[in-house]
Amino acid sequence: MDSFLTLVSPLHLVLAMLIGLLAGTVKGVTGFAMPMILISGLSSFLPPEMALSALILPTLVTNLWQSLRQGVSAAFASVRRYRGFLIAGLIALLISAQLVRVLPSAWLYLLIGGPITIFAILQLRGWTPRFAPNAAIELAIGTFAGFIGGLSGVWGPPTVAYLTALNTPKAESMRVQGVIYGLGSVALFAAHLRSGVLRAETLPLSVIMIVPAVAGMWVGLRIQDRFDQATFRKVTLAVLLVAGANLIRRGVFA
Repeated sequence: MDSFLTLVSPLHLVLAMLIGLLAGTVKGVTGFAMPMILISGLSSFLPPEMALSALILPTLVTNLWQSLRQGVSAAFASVRRYRGFLIAGLIALLISAQLVRVLPSAWLYLLIGGPITIFAILQLRGWTPRFAPNAAIELAIGTFAGFIGGLSGVWGPPTVAYLTALNTPKAESMRVQGVIYGLGSVALFAAHLRSGVLRAETLPLSVIMIVPAVAGMWVGLRIQDRFDQATFRKVTLAVLLVAGANLIRRGVFA
């Protein structure tokens, strides 16, 4: 704990918890975006590795909550339906997680922020991809989502793009996202125990961040229950655009 306190000042801890509260609220409303908000917000004043470690446990806890909100049987049905996406994402995540301590932080921010921003802008301008379920596309998107997820803890945008293209209803989208992100979070936790990102000096912050994240998600779920499909989509895209733009800013000025 002493080493943790030397890495994170009291002021930064308060700021981190406020960002966690915001991230949890947005996740409750949209079903995703917690890792994006956490990594973009925390990395403004913490080293990238510390920011990444901080999001691992709150992301795991909130995703498991989200995936089980409609019951265990519904969650298992989603696992069977999207098993190709999950397997491909898991393999890519375990591989890319080992690159976190090698790739320059600027590359990491741009790699995540660029696709997020482009996708959000295209969607807001009216582009809506549509395709029938296809095994090859599912594996390709799952691989890409897992690869960037292992590097950053952020795998929401390609997942949301895939579900949007399949025209997935709001309730199912929320559950499926919870299942995909929840299983990904377990893999991320294991991968970064191995990579050294999650260790004695960084683990305490990740544990502390569970509290504001859960509180925020409780608030966000109450708000989300009042949204219709169109409002849900617009809010989701707005969150993507802001988070992506901030990551690009960090990458350019890192």
